[in-house]
Amino acid sequence: MNFKSAFALGTAVLALSTTSAMAAASSLQVQMMPMQAKAAGEYAGAVRFTMSNPTDKAVRILKYQTPFFGVDANLFSIQVGGDKVAYTGRMIKRGEPTARDYMTLRPGESKSIDLDLSAYYNFAKTGQYEVRYDEFLFDNAGQAKRVNTTPTVMWVDGNDQFLPQHADMDPYFGLGVKALGVTPTFTKCTTTQQSQIVTALNSADAYAANAKSYFGAHSATNISARYTTWFGAATSARYTTGTNHFDAIQAAFATKPITVDCGCKKTYYAYVYPTQPYKIYVCKAFWSAPNTGTDSRAGTLIHEMSHFNAVAGTDDHVYGQSGAKSLAISNPDNALDNADNHEYFSENTPAQN
Repeated sequence: MNFKSAFALGTAVLALSTTSAMAAASSLQVQMMPMQAKAAGEYAGAVRFTMSNPTDKAVRILKYQTPFFGVDANLFSIQVGGDKVAYTGRMIKRGEPTARDYMTLRPGESKSIDLDLSAYYNFAKTGQYEVRYDEFLFDNAGQAKRVNTTPTVMWVDGNDQFLPQHADMDPYFGLGVKALGVTPTFTKCTTTQQSQIVTALNSADAYAANAKSYFGAHSATNISARYTTWFGAATSARYTTGTNHFDAIQAAFATKPITVDCGCKKTYYAYVYPTQPYKIYVCKAFWSAPNTGTDSRAGTLIHEMSHFNAVAGTDDHVYGQSGAKSLAISNPDNALDNADNHEYFSENTPAQN
C-alpha cells in the first residue's frame, strides 16, 4: 500500500490537564504530519507524532497514554469515508499506575516519534483518512477528559479490492453452527498452567453467567449499588448496552473456541488483539493473581474477552478499582466501554446485591 503524492497536512493542538504535582494544569501541544518520505514504501499510515510542552512548568503524563513507548492501546481515532477504522493492536490489562508509569516533559521540551499506524489500525480501505490523537487524560481532580484534536488528513491506496465479501463473519464457524462445551486450546503452556487456566475459565464463565443474570433480573429503573458502583447512572440505552455485553461475554465463554497463550513474559496481566477472537495472551501478573476476587485470573479473562470486537468491543480508558469507580461517576457511557468496569462488576468484590 502506498500514499498518493499529495498530502493535506494537519496540525493537532490539544490542552491536557494532568494529575502531576508539578503542574496542576498545563497545555501540551501535539502535531501529527504524514511522512511524505514514506510515500514510495509500504507505510500506509506513516506519521510523525510530536508532543511539546510550551509552558514554564514540567508536566507528567502516563507513558502508555502516548505512543513514545509503543502503541499498546487505542490512542487514535481514525476514520475513512465516515467509517471508523478498527484498532487491531494489543489491548492490555494493567494494574493501577505507579510512579514509573509516568513520563515528564520539561519546560519547552518536545518529543517526537515516527509511527506506522497501519501496524495498529486497519488501513485496508482506499480513501481519505482522518487521524486524531484521541486519548483519555485526567485533571487534578481526577476527572476523566477525552482529548480531541484537529484531524490529520491523508490519502491511502488500500487493498480493499482483495478483501472477502464477509470479512466480519466469525472465522471459526459456518452459519447455524453452535459449539457446546468447547475445550480450550493452549500455546506455550505447561501442564500446571493448563490446569490453572481451565479453573480460571470455569470461574470466568460463572462470573459472566452471574452478571448476565443480574441484568436479566433488574432494569434501568430498578438497579442496585452493584450497578451504580461500576456503571454509574442508568438509562434505558445504557442498561441495554450492559445487557448485550454480558450476554455476549457469557456466550463466548460457553460456546467459542478459546485459545490461551502462556508465552508472554511482560509484567502485564494479559492482552488480546481485539480483531482476533478468541485468543488471550496471559502474562506474569496473571499467574500471581488469585483465581477469583479483585484483579483475579477469572476477572482478567472477563476483561480480555470484553475487548474482542466480536464480543463487546470495550476499550481501556482507566485501570484499577479506584479509576473504574471514578469513571462510573464522571462518565457512565465510557464506564460501559471500559474493560476493567466489566471485570469489577463481574468479580463483585466486596459483594454487593
